[in-house]
Order: sequence, then structure tokens, then C-alpha cells
Amino acid sequence: MSIPSTMRALRQVTLNGPQDLRLVTDAPVPDPGPGEVLIRVTAAGVNFVDVSQSRGTFAGGPRPPYLAGIEGAGEVTAVGEGVTGLEPGAHVVGVGIGGGAFAEYMVLPASAAVPVPAGWADEQALGLVVNWPTALAALRPLGRVEAGQTVLIHAAAGGTGQAAVRMAKHYGATVIATASPGKHEVVRALGADHVIDSRGGDIAAEVLRLTGGAGADLVLESVGGATLDASLAAARRVTGRVVVYGLTGGEATITNWDLVYRHQVHVIGLNIGILIQAAPQMFGEVMGEMPGLIAAGVLGPGRPTTYELAEGPKALAELEARATVGKLALLP
Repeated sequence: MSIPSTMRALRQVTLNGPQDLRLVTDAPVPDPGPGEVLIRVTAAGVNFVDVSQSRGTFAGGPRPPYLAGIEGAGEVTAVGEGVTGLEPGAHVVGVGIGGGAFAEYMVLPASAAVPVPAGWADEQALGLVVNWPTALAALRPLGRVEAGQTVLIHAAAGGTGQAAVRMAKHYGATVIATASPGKHEVVRALGADHVIDSRGGDIAAEVLRLTGGAGADLVLESVGGATLDASLAAARRVTGRVVVYGLTGGEATITNWDLVYRHQVHVIGLNIGILIQAAPQMFGEVMGEMPGLIAAGVLGPGRPTTYELAEGPKALAELEARATVGKLALLP
């Protein structure tokens, strides 16, 4: 398979946000190192991590100039030393936290490259290694969801939120979801029992009303800012869990006074990259549960909204503005 020496890619040149993502045509095609594979990218997932990195708010993120994008799917074109089980021609999806997915070729750790399920197009597998395991980890090993419990899911119309709604219903939970009004029907179609306006009203008060004053057993919190306080107030006292895995609405502060006198709940932080590194057995259990969810029809081939590579700045800006529904993908 002939591999060119240069490629088209999106390069982030400042930390001023997505508007400073530039299309270049002469980026060097990377070489796979030991334990790595090179893929010809056919679809790249757009995630809020990409927005955070573009603004320099992602802890330990790359410094500009860098090739953007962490999630890519495509065809293996070369393998590095020591790689077994993956050959050129295989189709995989994976994450490279160092970036490079918004390009025609990217390098992935072989251990993080998951085969695209049989019968799926590459772009349909986006989410399999980012959104879906994040939602599942938040629900199961960390959130300990059980049948009959109530789960509050924020940003339910997004890629992770949609997966979380489907899975929570599968595990027998009652789902209260938040979304902006234009996205309510999408969320209801996923199976949510109740949908709350994320941009108006008192979310905590509405959750308490819907639960007879008890609160939600589990809250999946990906918004941050003032919403984090609402999430803490909406959780059941003493036994309620709030799993925090995003901060699209900005940072928030919780004090020990809050936890003693206002919000007597369990607060759990989740970063899927750290989970992979620090608790690989738990991550393996999460990924091991995926085939069963796919076989049961809970999760299936994705239908991302697609953009051309050159439209990357637009896609990230729309994601940042919360103007999108579901998974987004760039097609190199």
C-alpha cells in the first residue's frame, strides 16, 4: 500500500479557540513507532476535548501548533515494531490523546485500536471508544446504577448523553434528561421518561418534584458551571451519586462546607483517559460489556452529522455553542 509523505490536516495555531484551526496541505505523514499503527483516516470524531484543547483548558493538552483531533477511524496502512493482531487492511477506531485525527493519516496505540464491528462503516463506529465507554463507566462501575433507580442525565442530546439514556433504560432506570427545547423530541425518542429544559427554570426543583422530593439516585454531570450546583441539589441525600465527566459550561467550586451542610452526596470524577491508565481492569470490563449492548440493540451503528475536513472550525464552533445533536464527524 503506497503511503504519501505529506497530507491534508487541520492544525491548531493558537489557543484562541476553533477559529484558529487551519487547513494545511503539507503536514508530514507520521511513522508508527513501536506498539503503534498508522491508519488512513476515513472519519474523525469531533469531541468537546478538541474544543478544550483549542482553548488551552484541557489539562496536559498539546501546545500549538499541533494537529488537532483525538478520535479517528479508518484502515490500517502500516504497523510498528511489536504489533501483533493487527495487519494492514484492517479497519479500526481509536483514540490518540496527543491529537492528529483531523488529518488523512494518524498514528494510534495498537492497544487502543478497536476493530470496527462487522457490517459497519468506519464513521458509524465513532463513539465506540470515547462516548460509549464514558457513558457506561459513569453508569455502571462508578455510578452503580440499578434497576428501579432514577438517573438524571445532562446534555442528553449529545453523543455521550444519547448513549447514556439508552443504556440507563436498558439497565432498568427511570431517566430524567436535560436538553435545550429544540432537542427534546430527540431525547424522548431515545427512551427518556422525562425531559427538562436545560436553559431555563430550576432543574433541581423539577427533579425533586418528579421524584416525590427524594432526588435522583445518580446524576451524570457533564456541564459544570452553575449546573453542577443544580446537580448536587438534585441528587438523593446521603446515597446519591454525582459522576462528573465534563465542564462544557465552565468550572465550578465545591467546598467541604457544601458537602457537610448543603449537599450530602457522593461526588465522583471521571476522565476516560485516566481511567484507562489508572484502572485498566475496570476499563477492560467496560469495553467487555460493549458487545453485549450492541448484540442487544441498545447500541448500534452511529449516524453522525458529517462535515468536510475544511469545515472543522465550523463543526467545533457549533459543538461549543451547543447547537448540535448527537455525534459529529469530519471526513478527510
